[in-house]
Amino acid sequence: MPHFHHRAALKISNSESKPSPLKVENRMFIVGMGFVGQFFAQELKKLGWAVSGTCRNLGQKMELEERGFDVHIFDANDPEPGALKAMKYHTHLLVSIPPDVDVGDPLLQHEKLLRASLQGGDLQWLCYLSSTSVYGDHGGDWVDEDNPTNPSSQTGKSRIKAEEQWLNFGNDLGLSAHVFRLGGIYGPGRSAIDTLIKQKSLSERQQCRGRRQYTSRVHVLDICEALKACIEKPSSRRVYNIVDDDPSPREEVFSYARDLVMKKWPGKIEPLSEKMEASVIKNGSGRGEKRVCNVRMKRELGVSLVFSSYKSGLQNIIDQMGDDEPF
Repeated sequence: MPHFHHRAALKISNSESKPSPLKVENRMFIVGMGFVGQFFAQELKKLGWAVSGTCRNLGQKMELEERGFDVHIFDANDPEPGALKAMKYHTHLLVSIPPDVDVGDPLLQHEKLLRASLQGGDLQWLCYLSSTSVYGDHGGDWVDEDNPTNPSSQTGKSRIKAEEQWLNFGNDLGLSAHVFRLGGIYGPGRSAIDTLIKQKSLSERQQCRGRRQYTSRVHVLDICEALKACIEKPSSRRVYNIVDDDPSPREEVFSYARDLVMKKWPGKIEPLSEKMEASVIKNGSGRGEKRVCNVRMKRELGVSLVFSSYKSGLQNIIDQMGDDEPF
């Protein structure tokens, strides 16, 4: 079982008993090296893990390889056999790609091929990254993993199907399989602060989203903390909500972010207009509302959140930016 407070040990090569070309004890394959995947890959590399994964195009592949990752381009319509074979020699598999409304999960549409590629391999652990959108509308009430799922969007319905497929797939292969339902993801380079700096005002779509009463969110570092905890305490067919303690209106989050930016760089962005504030409050809506509970994550995985609220998360992001004006 991996431990994260020290660098992973190296295995003594024994080509007769283990044909794996990778000698590092802990080996993660990340399907979909986007924002979360890259952040987690960097965290694992610091801890001595070997990390490989997939991306969508040659440009991303070159950039990730420059950062020391072994990356395969994944085309859902024509999966590269090399990528599927590479998964076989990894001990852990993280799936971080959204479903396609037309074909379902992009990887599991090739389930037979994937199953054949992974048989007799080194995989022990699997986690599929889903979304709290699967719960649908609960009128602003708290929901946990035992609540029924009732997504209104086709994407949400596709998520539910993919969750079940990945849990079944992992179970069939004898893996420790998990689903993480993530809240709204933010972190360095992807936050309300970054949006304000880039756009200097809220777009019409963001204003509309601001009218929602509650949004559950999670800092990317806490997703990584939950993943590491899950690797240390693997279970079977378990679903976890990965969110912070503070589901809050989007407008409130942007207002707080604006205050932080205005304090650090006075006069660079405009205060939130009274007209928009009135609009946000007046048009508050209960549609699609819920507050997502994270008790199971804390109780079973022992996760202690680094950023329990968007306030500490955003403060940390702006503190890391330094004093140079980013505008």
